[in-house]
Amino acid sequence: MSRSIFRIFTLTKRNLKEILRDPLSLSFFIGLPLLMEVFFYLIFHDLTSQFEMKYLAPGIVVFSQTFSTLFVGLLISLDRSTSFLTRLYVSKAKSHEFIISYALSLIPMVLLQSVLFFLIGGLFDPSLFKIEMIYSILISLITAILFLGLGILFGSLCNEKSIGGVSSMIISAHSVLSGMWFPTEGLNDTITILMNFLPFKNATLLVQNTLNGINNYWDDFFKPLVIILCYLVNIFV
Repeated sequence: MSRSIFRIFTLTKRNLKEILRDPLSLSFFIGLPLLMEVFFYLIFHDLTSQFEMKYLAPGIVVFSQTFSTLFVGLLISLDRSTSFLTRLYVSKAKSHEFIISYALSLIPMVLLQSVLFFLIGGLFDPSLFKIEMIYSILISLITAILFLGLGILFGSLCNEKSIGGVSSMIISAHSVLSGMWFPTEGLNDTITILMNFLPFKNATLLVQNTLNGINNYWDDFFKPLVIILCYLVNIFV
């Protein structure tokens, strides 16, 4: 057990170093969603409640996590192209150990994003500074693991040339199907059912409801959480 934990720690440290070697991509990973949070709030918050900071900040937190799908997927696909994973296969490392290490390597970045976006949001709307903000940050780690799992899955299936296009589908799907950019009340039943079944809207609602208060524990919290966990478990398996 201790040897397994040591191997996971070693691989996680190595993966983290690989990520930190590309500061430009890291700046894009954190900076672009942050600019979107600030600009969209300043431009649209007086026009629609959709862009009030209490909804926008948690929405941006989840949206930014979709970029981690690209990050971890690209890392794995590059490791496959350089035969790094092949060397792992002939070592004592088990499959679950390097799968966990890839997921853990981006957790610090994702956590930094969540804290930063909520803090920036709180500067515009001080009502965000409450105990529910901490709960939202913790819950956002679950949604982050979902998107990291997608990145690990895509990185295992795609090469470094195709991973960008495949991962961008997740970013685009979340933008369209999460409901964070537009109200969903006027959509037809088919689209609404699809949005309720897929993880994107559920991930956004889970973090938003945790921050803003839960009126119905099943509809507002446990239902989206169960859907997210079902996707998460199946993806990692």
